[in-house]
Amino acid sequence: MAEPLLIASNNPGKHRELVHALAGLPYEVITLAERGIRATVAEIGATFEENAALKATAYAAMGNCLALADDSGLIVDALGGAPGVQSARFGGEGLDDAGRVQLLLDRLADVPPVERSARFVCVIAIAEAAGTVALFRGVCEGMITSAPRGSGGFGYDPVFQPLGETRTLAELSIDEKQAISHRGKAIAEARAWLAERAQVRV
Repeated sequence: MAEPLLIASNNPGKHRELVHALAGLPYEVITLAERGIRATVAEIGATFEENAALKATAYAAMGNCLALADDSGLIVDALGGAPGVQSARFGGEGLDDAGRVQLLLDRLADVPPVERSARFVCVIAIAEAAGTVALFRGVCEGMITSAPRGSGGFGYDPVFQPLGETRTLAELSIDEKQAISHRGKAIAEARAWLAERAQVRV
C-alpha cells in the first residue's frame, strides 16, 4: 500500500496544482479533510521558509504521516517587497482574490510599467511525522500588469506576467504554468526528493 502524503492546504487552486504535479509518484496523495483534520496553523513566521515548515510539521504531527505544505507570495519592488509573506492576507481577511488584486493595482496606479518588476516565491516543506523537514524554493521573475488578464490559476496570477512571456500566469495552461512558475520549480525539486525517498524506503 502506498505511503500517504498529506497536502497541507485548504486552497483548492493550490491543491489542484500540487496533485497534478505529484501524479505518478508512489504515494497516496490525501487532503486534510480525508485525514479528518480541521485545525488551521497560524502563519506567524517572518519568512516563506518558516511558514512552510510550521505548517508541514504541524500537519504531519496531526495526521501522523508525511505532509507537504507550501508558503508562497508576491514580492513587488515598487512596494518595498510587499505584500510578501502577507500575500494571502493583503488588505485584511475580508478580501478575496479579486479584492487583493484590485488593491495591488490601486497601490501601483501611478507606477510606470518599467518600474513594476516583481517576483513570485514559493517554498515547499515536506515533513515527517517525527519532525524532520526538507525545504525546496522556487522563484519566478516578472512584472505586474495594468489590469487582470486570464481566467486560469488563482491569487495574483491574472496580473503577473513572467519574464519572456506576453501572457499572464492566468492565461497559461496548467502545464505551461508548471514549467515556469515559482511553485512549479519548487515542486520539481520536491518531486525529485520524494521519488528518491520512495526508492530508498523500498
